[in-house]
Order: sequence, then structure tokens, then C-alpha cells
Amino acid sequence: MPQTRPLTVGFQMDPMEGVDIRADSTFRIALEAQRRGHSLIYWTPDKLAYVEGRVTARGRSMELRHEPGNHVTLGAYQDYDLADLDVVWLRQDPPFDMGYITTTHLLDRVHPDTLVVNDPSWVRAWPEKLMVLDFADLTPPTAIARDLETLKAFKARHGDVILKPLYGNGGAGVFRLTRDDRNLNSLHELFSAINREPLIMQKFLPAVSKGDKRVILVDGEPVGAINRVPAEGETRSNMHVGGRPEKVALTDRDREICATIGPRLRDAGQIFVGIDVIGDWLTEINLTSPTGLQELEAFDGTNASALIWEAIERQRA
Repeated sequence: MPQTRPLTVGFQMDPMEGVDIRADSTFRIALEAQRRGHSLIYWTPDKLAYVEGRVTARGRSMELRHEPGNHVTLGAYQDYDLADLDVVWLRQDPPFDMGYITTTHLLDRVHPDTLVVNDPSWVRAWPEKLMVLDFADLTPPTAIARDLETLKAFKARHGDVILKPLYGNGGAGVFRLTRDDRNLNSLHELFSAINREPLIMQKFLPAVSKGDKRVILVDGEPVGAINRVPAEGETRSNMHVGGRPEKVALTDRDREICATIGPRLRDAGQIFVGIDVIGDWLTEINLTSPTGLQELEAFDGTNASALIWEAIERQRA
């Protein structure tokens, strides 16, 4: 039976005061928790600390309402020992930098006695553009390299490619390079001046013009999908850069992909995951801060937030 006693739930996330309550998945998860009688605590990642054997957060109690402009009431700051909480949500947005990685190491110290969603050790081990490497037969041709000659050779083989930062998010820094495009050298110089990370290059998939599908999995099982269609003249379909969400059904290929990767996700404690599928190809597995819950609920009535909490409550039972 699902857990029925009230839980104390912490949310480590970007500022709650500034979220778009019509679209933000963390807000929807927290609102569902409140509806189920759970107590909410909120803090930003900079308030997480390790102090003399304890993992703590300087946080605030939180009450939510679905009222634009009046959606949250926060209590006074208090120091919380995370060992006293039942659940902690790791929900700050990327970039997946050393600050993000450090939070996963600290949260590892309380998980699983305090259930951290998603499991921080696997969030750290499986950045979204890297976990797909375990499923090469499901993904388009891919190269991860910093070496310019390696990237040039890959582009020469495939002609039309997508180049993007390995640890970026929200469509930032994504470039399409067609066969005759001569900007690879300049882009490589630009990215190399910013950081020391490799780049990821993938064969361009023309099917993206029909949309980049976000499939939502709960405890390893697909529960629905939304399609994100690029704006006119855009290659990127991310909603942060003008992609239009629309209703879409799961295909047999989507279910085949989920059947392959779902057991790995479930076994690794990844309760809420969003995968990206273009045409027949898996392009990303998003563990850090996936989105799409509110759009899915609006399009077909699937309350994935309730399914997520049922999975958590089963574990806490």
C-alpha cells in the first residue's frame, strides 16, 4: 500500500519565487506533495552544507498556491538536518558543473535513509548527454571530443551535424553545421576559450522539424509524452528557446526504447526521468531536472506528479 503518513519533503532548487507556475515541473511536484498532506521545505543549492558530520540546509518552510503572482509563502530561515527529512528533491537546473557535482556528493551522505530523488550518485555518473552512450544502437551517430581534427573527420563523414556543449542545457550553444558550413574552426575556438570540456557532435536528424519528443518515465515506466516543435527558422525545439509543445502519443519505437533503458533507470533509483526522442532515435536521457509534467497533464490529463509520489510513497513505506 502507498505511504499514508505525512512526509517531510525538502526541495533543493533554483529560486521558487521566480518559477512559471503554469509550466514548472518542480512547482507541480511540490504542489502535489502538499495536496497529499506532506510538509514542504525549500532551499537553494548555495544553502546546502556539510558541518561536522551532518549534512544541513539553511531552508524555509513553504506553502504553495496555484495563483500567479501569489504562488508561494515562505517561512523564516532555519537550519535543517537532512537526516531528519523523509525525502529530498535534487531539482536545481544545470549547468552540470563542479558546484552541481558537489551537491550530489553531499546528498550521497544522507541517501537512502533520506530518500534523494533522483539518486544523486547516478545523477552524477549519468549526465544527460553521456548516459545515452550505453545505448549506441538506439542513438544517432555521435562523437564526444575536444580535438578539432576528430570533430572535422566526424563532420566529413556525416555532412550535416549538430554541435553543442557536453554539459549545456535548455538549447544554449546548440549549432547546426551543414555540409558546406565553414564555422567549425571558429566555434571550436569559441568553446575552447570558455572551458576545457569536450564537445558533443551528432548526425543531424531531419525528423526534428516534426518535433523533439519528450517521453516521461516514472520508476522506469513510460507514462506519456509531449512533442516540442521548433519555432520557424529554428533547429532547436527546447521550450526555453521558443519550441511549441503539442500533444503526441507514444509510438511502438518509443516503447521499445523505454523497455530497453527503463530497467536500468529503475534499478538506479531514477524515479522521474525525461528522455528525448527525435524520429526513431534516442538523443538524451535527462536525470538532473527533467521537465514536461504540466504540459503532459494539460494535453491528456495524465497526472504524472501523482504517479511520482505514489512511487516515492511505496519506497518510504
